[in-house]
Amino acid sequence: MENKKLWAKDSANLKYLEIIEKFTVGNDKDFDVLLAQYDILGTKAHCKMLKKIGFLTEKENDSIQKELDEMNVLAKQNQLLINSGVEDIHSQIEFNLTEKLGDAGKKIHTGRSRNDQVLLAIKLFLTAEIKSIAKLSKSLFERLMMLSETHKSVLMPGYTHFQIGMPSSFGLWFSAFAESLSEDLEVLAAALSVVQKNPLGSGAGFGSSFPLDRDFTTKELNLEKMNVNSVYAQMTRGKSEKITAMAMSTLASTLGKLAYDICMFSNQNYGFIGFPTELTTGSSIMPHKKNPDVFELIRAKSARIQSLPNELTLLTNNLPSGYHRDFQLTKEIIFPGIQELKDCLEIFEFMLQHIEVKNDILKDEKYDYLFSVEKINELVMNGASFREAYREVGNAIENGTYHYRNDDLKHTHKGSIGNLCLEEITLNFEEVFRKFN
Repeated sequence: MENKKLWAKDSANLKYLEIIEKFTVGNDKDFDVLLAQYDILGTKAHCKMLKKIGFLTEKENDSIQKELDEMNVLAKQNQLLINSGVEDIHSQIEFNLTEKLGDAGKKIHTGRSRNDQVLLAIKLFLTAEIKSIAKLSKSLFERLMMLSETHKSVLMPGYTHFQIGMPSSFGLWFSAFAESLSEDLEVLAAALSVVQKNPLGSGAGFGSSFPLDRDFTTKELNLEKMNVNSVYAQMTRGKSEKITAMAMSTLASTLGKLAYDICMFSNQNYGFIGFPTELTTGSSIMPHKKNPDVFELIRAKSARIQSLPNELTLLTNNLPSGYHRDFQLTKEIIFPGIQELKDCLEIFEFMLQHIEVKNDILKDEKYDYLFSVEKINELVMNGASFREAYREVGNAIENGTYHYRNDDLKHTHKGSIGNLCLEEITLNFEEVFRKFN
């Protein structure tokens, strides 16, 4: 095993290094591939800054930028691989440059620690993924709003405590989850604001004696701000992942609740909605089954995503300031979670393209009491006090004399419940979404 550790000394025992690497690196290289293009972006900005302050010549920087651009093509395709004996993608990039450019490649780490290097790559990765999640959320939002407009006048029963409550509509139901997505994006935007700050130049947490231009790299990386205090910059490792996970959890909560509703409303006892047979699964023994497996898995995955902030809290909560190797494990917690959330958003929007909404649900006699509040309101409009009207209708229900099924009133209610403020919900969403551009 060749010694290719950037930090290893010439006297290192290679046998011991191999034993230690097997445990400490684990499967971290698999996640490092995802960070390759972001490490390259950070290195490009750092080298441009080194040229600006005189630590790289223009020729050296031009050669480095060219090689990094070529590597970035492979990185974006997840094809920039880590060779055997190389610790991680960050080392691999430096080794590639040194192999191609000699001494110029050996200069790129000037004024930089592995700590701020990796932290920057993670922050750039999280920034890109947060924006990707927001874009997928927008597609789902637009699908929900389209369904709300299409079905705004189709009545359905509303429930509280799993008991029949008052009339609702599919327009109201769909747009409720659309508005929920809008607020979820506010939390996601807050996470983006925290993550999108430049730690480069903080070194190992104690700055650098080199005259680094942190403002330059901040602008070069298209980041709005920097983490000013070098100690705190390192404290954002783990915190950035946790804040992102908290925002993901909020979004997953909305997906899980909607998935639950769909599973419930599509079963035969409700029969409010359906899906084409090819989008459901069958039973090995019961030929009539049409199981909503996609939504059950969304519900389960959403629950798992909601556990991520707690897992990251347990991993990082009892650590002092400064970098610790514990933080390596944040990647294997949040990276798969990000992909899982994106998958859920994508499949949800696809499934809702094919949802079948049932009409005339309220003809079933079990919904006879659904308009009891409307009857109370009618009595109040005709001069009775609310409490008198409530007692009259309540007594009629109790003694079995309530037989109120007024189609004209249903028609009136149908019109009022169709007024969903869809334009206002859309404007609110668009205002939040602009924060991700």
